[in-house]
Amino acid sequence: MGDKLSSDILYSDLANSESREWLIANGIGGYGAGTISGLLTRRYHGLLIAALKPPLKRTLLLSKLNETAVYDTQKYPLYCDRWADRVVHPKGYEHISNFFLVGTTPVWEYEFADALLEKRIWMQQGENTTYIRYTLRRGELPLTLSLQALVNYRDHHGDTHNNDWQMEIKSIAEGIEIQAYSDAASLYLFGDPHQEIKIAWQPNHIWCHNYSLSTEKYRGLIHCEDHLLGATGTVTLYEQDSITVIASTEPRPNLDGESAWKKQYKYEQELLNKSQRVTLNKPSSGRSIPPQWISKLVLAANQFIVDRPTKVAHDGKTIIAGYPWFNDWGRDTMISLPGLTLAIGRPSVARFILRTYAEYVDRGMLPNVFPDGKEKPDYNTVDATLWYFEAIFAYYQDTLDKSLIKELFPVLANIITSYSRGTRYNIHQDSDGLLYAGGDGHQLTWMDAKVDDWVVTPRTGKPVEINALWYNALIVMEQLAMEIDRPHSEYTKLASSVREGFQKFWHQELGYCYDVIDTSGGNDDTFRPNQIFAVSLPSVSQAPPLLTLEQQKSIINLVTQELVTPCGLRTLAPSHPDYHGTYGGDRKERDGAYHQGTVWAWLIGHFVQAHLKVYQQPETAREFLTPMANLLETGCIGTIGEIFDADPPFAPRGCFAQAWSVAEVLRSWKLIDEYERVMTNK
Repeated sequence: MGDKLSSDILYSDLANSESREWLIANGIGGYGAGTISGLLTRRYHGLLIAALKPPLKRTLLLSKLNETAVYDTQKYPLYCDRWADRVVHPKGYEHISNFFLVGTTPVWEYEFADALLEKRIWMQQGENTTYIRYTLRRGELPLTLSLQALVNYRDHHGDTHNNDWQMEIKSIAEGIEIQAYSDAASLYLFGDPHQEIKIAWQPNHIWCHNYSLSTEKYRGLIHCEDHLLGATGTVTLYEQDSITVIASTEPRPNLDGESAWKKQYKYEQELLNKSQRVTLNKPSSGRSIPPQWISKLVLAANQFIVDRPTKVAHDGKTIIAGYPWFNDWGRDTMISLPGLTLAIGRPSVARFILRTYAEYVDRGMLPNVFPDGKEKPDYNTVDATLWYFEAIFAYYQDTLDKSLIKELFPVLANIITSYSRGTRYNIHQDSDGLLYAGGDGHQLTWMDAKVDDWVVTPRTGKPVEINALWYNALIVMEQLAMEIDRPHSEYTKLASSVREGFQKFWHQELGYCYDVIDTSGGNDDTFRPNQIFAVSLPSVSQAPPLLTLEQQKSIINLVTQELVTPCGLRTLAPSHPDYHGTYGGDRKERDGAYHQGTVWAWLIGHFVQAHLKVYQQPETAREFLTPMANLLETGCIGTIGEIFDADPPFAPRGCFAQAWSVAEVLRSWKLIDEYERVMTNK
């Protein structure tokens, strides 16, 4: 597996190392994250944020390890903290000589005197266990390492302010057990007993107050927090010695750090091998294998795929929409599924996900979100269900698995009936064949920002992308029905009606589509990226398009001029009075900008697909994707975030790792690759 993404970043500079983050994940919803500098800047930073009820109930247990190296009688703090008075002390980042990824595992190199100490962090797949491994790569003298474990016990969205909170801390064989209160899950801290050298653990109970979280401050949220110094471990290392700290909710995790690392490395290597067996990594004649950053995204994709056991399917799967704060969302899952699974050679995972969500279809609707602490999901979305058809058809195209189509066909037929006749939130097919959705106080499309009673972009009426997806769903149903010998004339008729009604969206004078028609205030001609789906869809290649070729070209050209950036597509044209060039401030300010200019990375996928369909220029289409490589070196290293400022320099905002951002780059890269292959073989 490759490692460095960049070799010219000075990580001993605080601006560089504080602005870049790392992410590890365990496949059941748990994760770890932080800045390269070691500063806590978010409430979501920690070495072990466990999913106590997979994939949810994510709980911060181990906040950080404060490492201090004593070498040749000199002390070298390797950690750093920012306090409420804005002072950064100590400044351990000054000793970072290098940072890189091995697979998705973050690796630091610290240098002081003639010593070089390496640290790497990863998680056990399927378990709430984090490994922190230290190796003295160079050093003529012994190095004594002190490890102060800062612990907590709270929901990962929360914050802790100590009011004489007494945790139970006790020594156990090979380590320490910390229990926040009587019925709380315990945190176990171990040293690797398989090494000749041992960590000597000492229980502590000292509250450390007023850690300042700069990112939370930028977001207008509570930005100071307390953590408990729960234990201190001490060990002496000689050159080439390694020692591993194991933090876990399991009383008996694998304590062999070396074997745990080999298992993680092998696991990710197998993921890469799978991806190399599909089109994504099989170059056509005369073309090179996709660059390293695409392989990095293959591994990043896996971080979003997690277990969701159901009553029927104990092996159920879902997709975490984004780290650090999103759960699994129906819309995000279905949009992400082709890129996170099919594009990288994992159709069996796609199958698990599609079957898992079929269990949750209710009144023809797929869940929008599975909230923490609730048994039943929320169904406040019009398009999650429509993206389900696209995901299923992509799966069928990839596998020709008729058995799954036959199994799910009754579910799909029920969805079409429910949407046609009417279901929640006034979702129904109107007399012109188009879908109407919404009402006061509801936000049902992907532009779903809401602050208290304020729906920022309500889009009540007939949104353009919803009707492009509705047409696509009907075309898909027609195709699937024919594939498994079911009646299809009903879907053919409905699709024809939608195609005829869709002409209402075209604004001849402006040369693009209305964003929403038949609203209470008439037709909305705001220039947004949603109309790109009227070009990229339908996905059934032989289906009649919704727009003429000239109309499609006009949309592509205008979107290119007004909305395309190196990070994705703007959500609003800069000329609009409601345009926001930056995203920040308190919740009202942030949500007010969320879909009012802010760039979304995931939109690049369907833009590339639309451009390729219309202009049939694969190299040009790929040129829109290649700037996305830069995003893997900023924000969260090795992955792609959710959103970016609409104005240069397009600073990363929102979730630092977003499923559909990664997925759509992978999917559209494969789409271009397959197009070139077909053209080469003609």
